Amino acid sequence: MSASGINVLTALSVIGWLLKKQYSDWWSYSPCQRFHGWLRNQSRLIRTSSKAMTIMPAWVIDQYGNNDVLRFTNNASLPVINYPNEVIVKVFAAGLNPLDVSMRGGYGSATMAMKRDPLNIKQTGSEFPLILGRDVSGVIMECGLDVKYFRERDEVWAAIPPWKQGSLAEFVVLNANEISRKPKSISHTQAAAIPYVASTAWSALVNTGGLSKDNCANKRILILGGSGGVGTFAIQVLKAWGAHVTVTCSHNAERFVKGLGADHVVDYTARPVEEPLRALEKFDLVLDNIGGDTERWALGLLKPWTGAKYVTLVTPFLLNTDRLGVADGMLQTAATIATKAIKHLVKGVHYRWGFFSPSGPALDEIGEMVDAGQIRAVVEETFGFSQVPQAFEKVEKGHARGKTVVEISKGGS
Repeated sequence: MSASGINVLTALSVIGWLLKKQYSDWWSYSPCQRFHGWLRNQSRLIRTSSKAMTIMPAWVIDQYGNNDVLRFTNNASLPVINYPNEVIVKVFAAGLNPLDVSMRGGYGSATMAMKRDPLNIKQTGSEFPLILGRDVSGVIMECGLDVKYFRERDEVWAAIPPWKQGSLAEFVVLNANEISRKPKSISHTQAAAIPYVASTAWSALVNTGGLSKDNCANKRILILGGSGGVGTFAIQVLKAWGAHVTVTCSHNAERFVKGLGADHVVDYTARPVEEPLRALEKFDLVLDNIGGDTERWALGLLKPWTGAKYVTLVTPFLLNTDRLGVADGMLQTAATIATKAIKHLVKGVHYRWGFFSPSGPALDEIGEMVDAGQIRAVVEETFGFSQVPQAFEKVEKGHARGKTVVEISKGGS
């Protein structure tokens, strides 16, 4: 075979591998299952005689920008089940996060586009109209053929991956592995305040930090930025597991975080925050929600040569890919994390990056803690579906003392 022929076969193999990786859910089913899934979608569309049954109300953006790019429409496409393990959820309430404000402005767009379309088959801007909103609480309206754990009418909650269409709409389609049954003790409005920050904190503390209810007792944990969404959840779960929790926040938030269980609070506005922290006993783990130059001094607060970890949720990954493109951005990011990890490992501490990770099983555990009274939803303000721009303005101002929630449908309070 000629060299050109080998190159073609190699290219086709790579393309096939990428397609299989991106659409692994689809490829994992038999041709018969795939056909019946496709047929079900077609019959659903054929049964729909009214145009109104294929569209829904939603808040969308058609370009990246400020708050004025938010647009309400009654003609958003109704989501459909494309894979046998997906469900369609009627949204009762949606939580907003700072990430939604950043994504509205285009943050992470290069990486999200690659995740949605790894072979770059679609044209630039194919993500529009884009629906934002990472938290959802609602009820299942339809299940894919392979969904066994859930049924229609189940009340569920979930954190939606940022590369998927969000929850500021009447309906959303989700992978069954990403959802969990909503805690029975709280409303949909309260439930929509938890999943995204909880999944992010859980990923940082458990997956990256190695903490659990079995090993957390009496560990000393420092949370930099304890009054935000991730911080307020982390305080509660760590206290439920028996840890000693120190947090930094402004003086105005001190009573708030102590009410969530924080053992010790350091006011970062009074003086350089590292000064009082250095006077304390060293920590087993530092969770950094602030970023900037904090790592310059925060790693020195860890107990050396004990397996202590610094976990930051403020990483340059998406900024690098936005600025340099996906390939060069990933290379730059890999070089940065490797350099920093080695630099601090020789000093006896572990340097780690934490990332949001959607997980239905994690939400199962979190839901049990909610129903047991160990974790409570912290809702600062609620808005109606017609007030989404005002909700974005609220989140964009920062200094929140809880989550901003949008009530989408009646019956979900």
